Amino acid sequence: MQLANLKKFYSKCRKVETPIFMAVIMWFLFRLCKKRIIISNGVRIRGLRNIETRGLLQVGLDYAGFMNNRDLTYIRVDGHLIIRESYSIGKGCRVDVGRGAIVEVGRGYMNANSSFVIMHGLKVGNDCAISWGVQILDDDFHEIQYAGKKRKSNPIEIGNHVWIGSNVTILKGVIIPDGCVVASGAVVISRFTEKNCLIGGNPARVIRKSINWS
Repeated sequence: MQLANLKKFYSKCRKVETPIFMAVIMWFLFRLCKKRIIISNGVRIRGLRNIETRGLLQVGLDYAGFMNNRDLTYIRVDGHLIIRESYSIGKGCRVDVGRGAIVEVGRGYMNANSSFVIMHGLKVGNDCAISWGVQILDDDFHEIQYAGKKRKSNPIEIGNHVWIGSNVTILKGVIIPDGCVVASGAVVISRFTEKNCLIGGNPARVIRKSINWS
């Protein structure tokens, strides 16, 4: 850990009520396992060997004012989780990667109390903001049969610079292109093709085109 980053790291630990010595010890232990991971207290990781950290993975260290510092964060990886660049997972999040599934994320973050439940595949591009209470789920787990039912591919793909608002649900087979914003509370079940759109509603649809966000 570079000395220039220690002050910032210390500030993060204080905000989430994590003893800095504990966080530093855990960082060294992860480094011994050849993983670039920093965690707060209240984090449980299962399947560490299945996590590939090309960038730094921070878990439970980014503060959001409404969160409870006692919220537990669970990461279970029976498949493969690839952290391409620096990524932050907030407190109270759940990440469950099933056997044979691959989750690949770029630079960005998922905020407190959001969930990835991935049994097939998920790709998230760079500079994506995933807000609180978001659920990304690529399997139905139970199947409903009816005449004329269309089959959908399961893996989910989220492009670069996508903002997903609070309490959004993204289901199997969804594609969200670069530059899009998904409005709070939306339920996304479709594949979208046009970049820089505002998507919202249940089921979600394009509300406005040619948008930008920062």
